[in-house]
Amino acid sequence: MKKFLFGMAIFLVVGLIVIWTFRNELGFWMFANYVKPDAPFAETAIPTAPNYSLAEHWAALPSVDDNADVTLGNASDAQSTAAVDVFFIYPTTFITSEGWNAPLDHDGANEIIDDMVLPHQASAFNGCCAVYAPRYRQATMYSFFDQEGDGKSSLDLAYGDVVAAFEYFLEHFSKGRPFIIAGHSQGARHAELLLNEHVYGTPLADRLVAAYPVGFNLSKGSLPVCATPLETGCAVTWNTVGPGFQPFEDTSDMICVNPLTFDTSKPDAGFDANLGSLLSDTDGSISVIDGAADGQCANGLLTISELRSDSGFNLQMGTGNYHVYDFSLFYFNIRENAKARVDAFLDGAYES
Repeated sequence: MKKFLFGMAIFLVVGLIVIWTFRNELGFWMFANYVKPDAPFAETAIPTAPNYSLAEHWAALPSVDDNADVTLGNASDAQSTAAVDVFFIYPTTFITSEGWNAPLDHDGANEIIDDMVLPHQASAFNGCCAVYAPRYRQATMYSFFDQEGDGKSSLDLAYGDVVAAFEYFLEHFSKGRPFIIAGHSQGARHAELLLNEHVYGTPLADRLVAAYPVGFNLSKGSLPVCATPLETGCAVTWNTVGPGFQPFEDTSDMICVNPLTFDTSKPDAGFDANLGSLLSDTDGSISVIDGAADGQCANGLLTISELRSDSGFNLQMGTGNYHVYDFSLFYFNIRENAKARVDAFLDGAYES
């Protein structure tokens, strides 16, 4: 019963994330009203700020047993010997009217992060890098409906935590090592800002292997795009949809790099290019699925023709909404590409 309830809770939360991300469903505004905080930002108690010297204020650390250490299939965890770090920023899991920003000890939000996000997303980098994922006072889902008002204040607070965590990471953990910046959804939003405000144009840019800010509407020109699988110092991103998907807004100016090829000259790839996906069933178990999806970058979106899986835990919400699968459908391609970029970077002119 516990696993069933857990599965249903995950289904609800990630489903609501999807509704926001592509917001073209009938219940969009009903949902917005449901998750709108009960009071304005200025009248809402701000959760206690993180102290990044405390291990409990990190969702993942290479020195701690956590679900960023998950390995499935033939994968192995190389964090103890990795020469490169990854700074991973998780997506929105605080979908409630309780407040504008999540407390660091919010059980519901953290359960999704620890049991779903870390194994399906952050662990993709444990084959190349030591994984660091800070807990931060993430903005509630409603913030994205009000980005010029209270929502902006909420997002600014969350981003401030990410910056503080990144600065702590650089001083106390990374200490001059190369790094990758990765994130999903809200995490990708913060990653883009972090790259443009604190990495590019600074000496840190020389240590950036690559960035994977996935699942957020990033416009062409917002970040330097990796054109080839081994290019470094650049970024890749995509938004996954299926047949029949109707975007709420114009997507033609969005960046899309196909994670099955990581080559902008090869926007299309078949099922045989997929090295393996991680998909969950209703009991919370995770399976490796071969050839679960193909992919085509067109009109700023990554479109799959179908999802080939026997998993009973289908997180598609509405026609063609595959946002929550952005990482997991292409998990082993991401994993191999991150390792390849790290090798290319280390084989280059980098000096510690």
